[in-house]
Amino acid sequence: MGVYLNSKKPFLLFRETASSTYFVDKSEIIKDLIPLIEDNTPCVCQTAPAQDSPVPERGKDHKYICITRPRRFGKTVIANMIASYFGKGADSGPVFKNLDISSYDWFKKHLNRHNVIHIMLNEMPDECTTYAQYISRIKRRLMNDLMHAFPETYIDPEESLWDAFNHIIEFGDEERFIFVLDEWDFIFHRKFVTEADKAAYIDFLSNLLKDQPYVELAYMTGILPIAKYSSGSELNMFYEYTMAAKEKYSSYFGFTDEETDTLYQRYLAVEADHNVSRDGLRLWYDGYQTVSGKKLYNPRSVVGALCDNQLGSYWTSSGPYDEIFYYIESNTDAVRDDLALMITGTAVPANIQEYAATSMNLTTRDEILSAMVVYGFLSCQNGNVVIPNKELMDKFADMIRKETSLGYVHRLAKESARMLQATKALDTRTMTKILEYAHNTESPLVNYSSEAELAAVIRLVYLAARDTYHVVQEDKAGIGYVDFIFYPIQRGADCIILELKVNHTADEAIRQIKDRRYALRFQGKLGEPSRYTGRILAVGIGYFKKDKRHECKIAVLRDSEDPDGKNIQLIRLSQQ
Repeated sequence: MGVYLNSKKPFLLFRETASSTYFVDKSEIIKDLIPLIEDNTPCVCQTAPAQDSPVPERGKDHKYICITRPRRFGKTVIANMIASYFGKGADSGPVFKNLDISSYDWFKKHLNRHNVIHIMLNEMPDECTTYAQYISRIKRRLMNDLMHAFPETYIDPEESLWDAFNHIIEFGDEERFIFVLDEWDFIFHRKFVTEADKAAYIDFLSNLLKDQPYVELAYMTGILPIAKYSSGSELNMFYEYTMAAKEKYSSYFGFTDEETDTLYQRYLAVEADHNVSRDGLRLWYDGYQTVSGKKLYNPRSVVGALCDNQLGSYWTSSGPYDEIFYYIESNTDAVRDDLALMITGTAVPANIQEYAATSMNLTTRDEILSAMVVYGFLSCQNGNVVIPNKELMDKFADMIRKETSLGYVHRLAKESARMLQATKALDTRTMTKILEYAHNTESPLVNYSSEAELAAVIRLVYLAARDTYHVVQEDKAGIGYVDFIFYPIQRGADCIILELKVNHTADEAIRQIKDRRYALRFQGKLGEPSRYTGRILAVGIGYFKKDKRHECKIAVLRDSEDPDGKNIQLIRLSQQ
């Protein structure tokens, strides 16, 4: 056992993870790795062959795989699990016997039977300021492991690592190794790393892994794809699996709908007071998907919310790569209109090229959007990019309200606080002025000619409402579906129902709200007190295409003095 060779560390980390309340069993990925290390392995596909048919056999598959995902998608947990299962460093049987892969006939054959080199490449020496310090630590530690584990092969400590490994092959028992390299691209994000350092690092990985007989399997993870880093054939032996382009392995990174359902049932069983709803998890953390369209949730955030019994942002920042403005600051003009559309929930077309994010010298629109997909800020769906969920929508909203360089997008976001304030004050004159101000900006949304396009503007001018309301569009309420309904986070705050009309009056919008009894959406079940005790405001907004005129009206359907809603009716009507 050593620091990297058959280390106890990945097992200790995985054992802790596997014992947690909200652990999700992803061990089936090992089933997909077995054919990469076995010759003539009986097919481990789940569909059993007919009884009178021989078990199909397959040859050995490619043994170099690189899986890239955004941060917080479970890459390190999976890497620790793989090293724990195959590695000889610790008896992991008591942990794995309770996991899905224990049912396969090959389970014990490979459990703790392989030499595993497990390196967390995001670890650095103390006060590291150069690439030489970083890589020397890795080389020194791995060489010490080999010399300690294989003293009979008389390894020369002055020779290269690949020479030492080949020495073991030639003069030992033909020992072979599974390499599990986590966060392979970490060093590229350090400020002290030069282009020459990057090239040297690529050469190091190539010499260590490519065409080497001692490599049984190379499993590598990272955020960025390797294609652009390796300008030639240095790392072309790797098969790359990305979220946007490859389906294989996708279900192992992130939580599926079914897995999140299971976790939520577990949460209901262990928590006495339930402050997290299943719909809340979907709103806050869903929005990613595989190539085939299967939904994926951000796993770190889901677990954080369930453990804390509270929905909120669990997107922690560990540097500039975790800040949205980092990606757009070099060319805000290229993506300003796209941000205006995406912040309203509108998808925008994009040519996503994941390799374009590698240099981080982002200048074109597609490069910027590609980098934001790779780092998890945007989700790519059918050739379009969107802001995936509320957790990230809130981060975009914060950025837009702070960054003056975003021009009209920033100005409209700043106006959104005044729009909400005016709505609560029944100040329809100010509301109308803000809508007309939005119409007179250079926004791509101003040429609206339908309720759908008007709705996009409404989402932008009410951006600040996201801080204190759960805003839902096209929500079922009363008899039909309301355009917008604002559910207050604070029980006693105003409830808002907003209906839009194009070439129809605001009065007609208010009449529809009343006739279809949308306000019942704020009432509790029969015999129960109302969950919301504040006023219920009916907001009607009309737009007339011919003279480009906006019209706003507000009706108070219930005062806060009537929290049980026994007398929902028109109490006051604003005057424009």
